[in-house]
Amino acid sequence: MKTTSGSLRSKWTLRVTCAVLVGALPLAGALAQERLDRTVLPIQEPPRPTYSELDARNVKAPPPFQVKAPQGAPNVVIVLIDDIGFGGPSTFGGPIRTPTMDQLAQGGLRFNNFHTTALCSPTRIALKSGRNHHTANAGSIMESSTAYPGNTGQIPNSVAPLAEMLRLNGYSTGAFGKWHETAAWETSVSGPFDRWPTHQGFDKFYGFIGGETDQWYPLIYDGVIKVDPPRMKDYHFTVDMTNQAINWVKAQQSMTPDKPFFVYYATGAVHAPHHVPKEWADKYKGQFDKGWDQVRDETVERQKRLGVIPSNTQLTERPSDIKAWDSLPADQRRLFTRQAEVFAGFLEHTDNEIGRLKKALEDIGALDNTLFIYISGDNGTSAEGGFVGMYNEMTYFNSVTEKVEDLIPLIDKWGGPETFPHMAAGWAVAFDAPFKWTKQVASDFGGTRNGAVIHWPKGITDKGGLRSQFSHVIDIAPTILEVAGLPQPKIVNGTPQTPIEGTSLVYAFDNATAPEQHTTQYFEMFGNRAIYRDGWLARTIHRAPWQTTNLPPLTSDVWELYHAKNDFSLTTNLAAEQPAKLKELQALFMTEAQKYNVLPIDDRVIERMNPAIAGRPDVLGDRTSLTLYEGMQGMLENAFMNVKNRSMKIIAELDIPAGGANGAILSQGGRFGGWSLFMKDGKPTYTYNFLGLARYTVAAPQALPSGPATVVLDFAYDGGGIGKGGKAVLSLNGKSVAEGRVEKTQPNVFSADETADVGIDNQTPVVEGIGIGPETRFTGKINKITLEVSPSK
Repeated sequence: MKTTSGSLRSKWTLRVTCAVLVGALPLAGALAQERLDRTVLPIQEPPRPTYSELDARNVKAPPPFQVKAPQGAPNVVIVLIDDIGFGGPSTFGGPIRTPTMDQLAQGGLRFNNFHTTALCSPTRIALKSGRNHHTANAGSIMESSTAYPGNTGQIPNSVAPLAEMLRLNGYSTGAFGKWHETAAWETSVSGPFDRWPTHQGFDKFYGFIGGETDQWYPLIYDGVIKVDPPRMKDYHFTVDMTNQAINWVKAQQSMTPDKPFFVYYATGAVHAPHHVPKEWADKYKGQFDKGWDQVRDETVERQKRLGVIPSNTQLTERPSDIKAWDSLPADQRRLFTRQAEVFAGFLEHTDNEIGRLKKALEDIGALDNTLFIYISGDNGTSAEGGFVGMYNEMTYFNSVTEKVEDLIPLIDKWGGPETFPHMAAGWAVAFDAPFKWTKQVASDFGGTRNGAVIHWPKGITDKGGLRSQFSHVIDIAPTILEVAGLPQPKIVNGTPQTPIEGTSLVYAFDNATAPEQHTTQYFEMFGNRAIYRDGWLARTIHRAPWQTTNLPPLTSDVWELYHAKNDFSLTTNLAAEQPAKLKELQALFMTEAQKYNVLPIDDRVIERMNPAIAGRPDVLGDRTSLTLYEGMQGMLENAFMNVKNRSMKIIAELDIPAGGANGAILSQGGRFGGWSLFMKDGKPTYTYNFLGLARYTVAAPQALPSGPATVVLDFAYDGGGIGKGGKAVLSLNGKSVAEGRVEKTQPNVFSADETADVGIDNQTPVVEGIGIGPETRFTGKINKITLEVSPSK
């Protein structure tokens, strides 16, 4: 994989060394720092001297042992945007304004041949480790991990993250925003916390642990502690995380101005839900009325004028499943236009917040010596919104198709707190121009080609330059190590390390025509797979991102061949003309796939969300009973009893105060899907919320009197497959008082970020009318709740 020659300690390291020798540190201290063995982390302390002198006044104390970053080592900021492709941001010719990225590009370098893995978790782990995603056991997102090496979801100790390398070499480290790198079964209060941010090298973490969150009502952790969002006017998570990042950097530099920092700033934007203040979406009013076909055409022309794609680049055909814009009826065009306006506003709003972070670095004089890496996308733009978009993204994960006629009345609410929306796949293709495919398609540059900008005033002289050498997300970690003057560690925290598999990009910083050094790279995600070698790409499109069932056998896939060096957008398939070259690359793919634990390939998507099917650990395993107590809250879905597609019983032992009680007793999920046992007007009530589309309620006819009470909800599942309905019976103190039908249930997922909570319904409420967040807190006393489920079949 890595073909670079020579040591990482290049001219950048020589600059750092010279700075140490002539800098402010005393010469002896500087030389002592230089003699440290930084290949074994933590750096070993020298032997402690022993003394024969009785009186400390007669002995000079030795200097304290300190580990400092090499003198002059830069600060590092990595900005990672979620779910935006190459053709979205204005910096790479897209229709969405990203002025902060534009400014950084004008003062730094654009990389127009930079690649990701085509999906969230794999890209993030590869980015911060410098190893391929399968090497780090991140073959897919954490929630679809399997039992096979390369896909287990557990980052091995032999793959130490960049943050830990920097921290143990004298950096302060902080992560803000999206994480999505913790194994799904390791997210409970019981841990282990080894793969949480603060055990992966970060001194500070403020953000959400899963793959997405409600931007208006997020699930936030400060370290490993769940915290409520701050109360602020017009709260939005991107603004909140930016405030946190700015405050942390300012404080860190105030206290230790000579100590460099590493900030990992990873937004939840622009992943669904597409949540943005209305005024930002309205800035794009009318700008997408022309439709996705014309937007693609105009984007390619801008990209050529800007020089970020070759002038001979051909626009690919759109996927056949995506309808031509002109063929759509007017009501659909009106709906889809608003979806694009919201998405565009979401991205510009995000770029504006990154601008606030950049301005803060300028204000404290830190920007000049900050290696600022801005990556616009962890994969291509997401087509997971299906062909018409979604009011509630959770419908995708439950195989429910939303209808245009149901979405049109929601146009004016799109992007606000009452929606959890995603856009139509046609826009994903448009914002991935000039390429054909999108997120999840690792065998097309629409899934993996992302614009990247590197800005470093003290180290980059070719301001506004363009770099077109092939590069990959695994190249970022070795780039940072080289710039900081640090070697790749051989041992970290006692574990021998898998060598970094990426190639530093420093060789290209001052040489636009330097021969490319990352010459071989495999790609694989859910069966879509490809191999790059010396300007050639062999690939197979195994499945479209909207195709989750009835997949063809992997052995029947048809491979294509492209000379990517001369065919930027992959439009000319040379497989028939050069079968020997194709066969050579197919064999190379299998060699690389075996080497990096890609095999065996698992193309299942939705099914792998079920731990039993996927074969990964489950916190509760085969247990059929769970005892819950007051104060247990923030339990993510993968760390809670699975109540889907089975019968269940809730037994709540309560004390009701004089005057009655109200509030949530036990809830799971929220406004966009879930269930809740609660009391309103003193009456016990059970509601099942089917994806926010229908609510089924069973309520006691009378309020509970004061004193001890046992409330039981018995749900008898109909059976006969997944997602079926059932009968709900509510009993009070051993007597049945109400019953009713739940006509259908969610078969796969309630929510990616909403939790199960005892005595409160955090974030958005399952049931409207009992308040939100702290307002839903139960006003009686919960002694114990027993949750029982029927055995899995």
